[in-house]
Amino acid sequence: MNLFELVILSPADTVEVLSDALDALDALSVSVEDADAQTPAELAMFGEPDMPAPQAGWNRSRVVAHFASQALAGVAAAVLQTQDFFAPCALIAIEPVPEQDWVRLTQSQFAPVEITPEFWIVPTWHEPPAQAEKIIRLDPGLAFGTGTHPTTRMCLRWIAAQTSAGRELGRTLDYGCGSGILAIGAAKFGATNVDAVDIDEAAVQSTLANADANHVSLSAGLPDKATGIYHTVLANILATPLKVLAPLLCACVEKNGRLVLAGILERQSDELKLAYAPWCMLEVADQEDGWILMTARL
Repeated sequence: MNLFELVILSPADTVEVLSDALDALDALSVSVEDADAQTPAELAMFGEPDMPAPQAGWNRSRVVAHFASQALAGVAAAVLQTQDFFAPCALIAIEPVPEQDWVRLTQSQFAPVEITPEFWIVPTWHEPPAQAEKIIRLDPGLAFGTGTHPTTRMCLRWIAAQTSAGRELGRTLDYGCGSGILAIGAAKFGATNVDAVDIDEAAVQSTLANADANHVSLSAGLPDKATGIYHTVLANILATPLKVLAPLLCACVEKNGRLVLAGILERQSDELKLAYAPWCMLEVADQEDGWILMTARL
């Protein structure tokens, strides 16, 4: 099937109504990106699920809608241009989407990810880099955690640093495991009795499959699978649930054990410190691209 894309330049306050209109006009998909990306005017925006967006959209958004035919794209463009809300927008193009090997294109977007010079995350369709001494084989899937996000990389760097410093991870819990990447990383760096838990059954199954593919032993299940206390507790979630989980997570850490939290924006540092103050003293241990890693010894 030959697809056609309708490209529109829109101000921030029109993006939502424009996207809804495109959906009603039978667009197969609608995507929004910063029209000023890769320029000095690029605007970074961070938000959290179930929280209000920091703003409606980028100052200049590039809205791209895919249609099953050129005729459908043309009809959509004609209808939109008669609407009052379209006045500040501009029609950029209606053009065919080049035919591509979408599998190969998708795979090309997931290259090996360096955690340290010796530790890499490598998709199954790539050969490991020559300098890689430890690797995690992981392909994109339904669950969060491929190693491409700064929060995941910081957690894995922290895990690797413990071995370099001669510190043992001991019994380890990955709370909110997603793909299981942190639990697998911990197991590869010598953690014992690794438990991985998540509220999403699909994440649990993903973790078990990825652990098997990486030849590591761990237990995975829903949150009630986490029992007893652990020397290392890892939680890469988001700031709001991390605050709610503070008493539970701290209760899981043994005396002189380590708590490692991620999914936190730099501006959220103080509120996390306050939330955990009754149990421990959180400190910023790493930062990357506006995200931070916070740790504490209990």
